[in-house]
Amino acid sequence: MAKRPIFEDVAAPPAGKPTPLPPRGIEAPSGARRAIQAWLWVLFAMVMAMIAVGGLTRLTGSGLSITEWAPLRGALPPMNAADWQAEFERYRQIDQYRLVNEGMSLGEFQVIYWWEWSHRQLGRLMGVVWAVGFLWFWLRKQIPSGWTVRLLIPGLLGGLQGAIGWWMVHSGLQDGMVAVASYRLATHLGLAFVILGVLAWYALMLGRSASALMKARRSREAKLFSMSTGLMHFAFLQIILGALVAGIDAGRGYTDWPLMAGSFLPPAMFELEPVWRNFFENDGTVQFIHRMSGYLLAIFAVVVWMRGRRSAFAQTRRAFQWVLVAMLGQIVLGIVTVMHGAPVYLGISHQFMAVLLWVLILRARLLAQYPLGGTIRG
Repeated sequence: MAKRPIFEDVAAPPAGKPTPLPPRGIEAPSGARRAIQAWLWVLFAMVMAMIAVGGLTRLTGSGLSITEWAPLRGALPPMNAADWQAEFERYRQIDQYRLVNEGMSLGEFQVIYWWEWSHRQLGRLMGVVWAVGFLWFWLRKQIPSGWTVRLLIPGLLGGLQGAIGWWMVHSGLQDGMVAVASYRLATHLGLAFVILGVLAWYALMLGRSASALMKARRSREAKLFSMSTGLMHFAFLQIILGALVAGIDAGRGYTDWPLMAGSFLPPAMFELEPVWRNFFENDGTVQFIHRMSGYLLAIFAVVVWMRGRRSAFAQTRRAFQWVLVAMLGQIVLGIVTVMHGAPVYLGISHQFMAVLLWVLILRARLLAQYPLGGTIRG
């Protein structure tokens, strides 16, 4: 009986027999991972644009110019003079027109209409980009193993965001309202940052292979990951508080710093009844809370940075350094915005800086969980 070769299991396949390829969608797909990553970054950029257009829509008082929710029919703007007049007539029935914009011309109405229509249209386009991309990768079996449900999440959150957007607008159409409810605006913006976070986290993970992530996880820095998770949650809370400030234009009420109207505490902090309304509708109270929370967030960011400096990995240390730089920059920008009465260009810059800080925190957190090799401190 002939002896079997020791290395028979790894010997070359018989001549003429092709080498089997790994299944598509599992690890073959370094190309698929890169393509999906690029698709997610496109969606990320679109959400950023949505936040910017949404901010400008609010700052220009345009959010209530479209008084109905028509996801399909509303994709087409008024096409003739009669349609424009009918749209304008619907707007003239709400209190924002009667109490704030009475006497507005049709031309002035068209300006605010286009802002709100563009915001909604960008949301529709983003839904199409997500659906087409997901179906493309799914039908071609290019989605990596375990990622199908993950890639469904942005689409589901996007649909929820559309419903919350209308819930927000509907609050401003009620009797006595001339703007949307601030807490609904905060919910809308908060979900936008959740979607941004999901997209950024997934895109950053797809930048590395599954095996590389598994290997890196063995070197995770659990304490640093936990602290950066806390920083992420704290930063999200500050974003929500900032949305409450924006929702009632509280950033324009007190333009001195570090005091408010010459005092540490703003006047009449609890003048509204019932008391809970002050935390949403009293511009002094809302801005004061946002300021104090910002100071505490900055202190915590320094604590996390000091822990990040002790990381064994150079990339992780640098990531937390950039978080601190962005945090300090955001604080300075916030102070400048308040002291100038929150003009549009500074308000939008402050919002964009929040996005940058949010992504940098997520990146630092990812590197604490999945460190990159390189220079290791002994």
